[in-house]
Amino acid sequence: MFELTDQDRILQIRLARPPVNALNLELLAGLADQIKDAPGRGTEAIVLAGNPGLFSAGLDLPELLRYDAAGLSGFLQTFFATLSSLARSELPVVAAFTGHSPAGGTVLGLFCDYRVMAAGDFRLGLNEVEVGLVVPPLVHGALVRLLGPYRAERHLLDGRMITADEALAIGLVDELAPAEAVTARAAAWCREHLALPRQAFLGTRRLARADLCALFDDQSTLGVETFVSEWFSEATQKNLHALVARLKAKREAPREAKAAPGPMQ
Repeated sequence: MFELTDQDRILQIRLARPPVNALNLELLAGLADQIKDAPGRGTEAIVLAGNPGLFSAGLDLPELLRYDAAGLSGFLQTFFATLSSLARSELPVVAAFTGHSPAGGTVLGLFCDYRVMAAGDFRLGLNEVEVGLVVPPLVHGALVRLLGPYRAERHLLDGRMITADEALAIGLVDELAPAEAVTARAAAWCREHLALPRQAFLGTRRLARADLCALFDDQSTLGVETFVSEWFSEATQKNLHALVARLKAKREAPREAKAAPGPMQ
């Protein structure tokens, strides 16, 4: 599920769940554990990365579509607990968006301290409206904190993935780096801040992130029940199953093209 690298007091957690680092129950629970255990191993900062060209494809929709209401509710609680571990981490966490990062992948970055995105033809963003979902209030609150109310509104209502350049322009990511240098730049950001007076840096960080952590204080505002209800509506189920079918066809198309006889065969 993860590839771990320790260097200069910086722990790199690379998502490693083939083929697309889809976020399922096991990966999310494991990530929360890695974040919580990091201070005990002498780590002073964390870089959360993916594979070249792809950070994470978001939530594992085929797995989630097999859940009943209780199962989906449990999954959401785990997802939110992982987001809480990022928001409340004792250590700064930098998201190294090494490539595409739709929906759930983008959400992980909202709760990190800083976001470095691969420059080039890569996309990320919250496209829930496009697939018939409403983002949970928790995620909306984190997006508003990052972008401001109006830009968050426009991004959510557009319901589409955006380019790396667009993400930088609206503040969804903090900087762009060449694809091959994203994790190195994320680690450099960590080293720059580790060089600051430690007590002052961590105390200021806690103060600055108090509003982000406060989003988790009232469990009734997380929006689990509403999200579950919307998920199982007829319209949403139709949209989700159609999306999964399109993604499956897209993955299988290259294999079929390779196996098909050529014009000279």
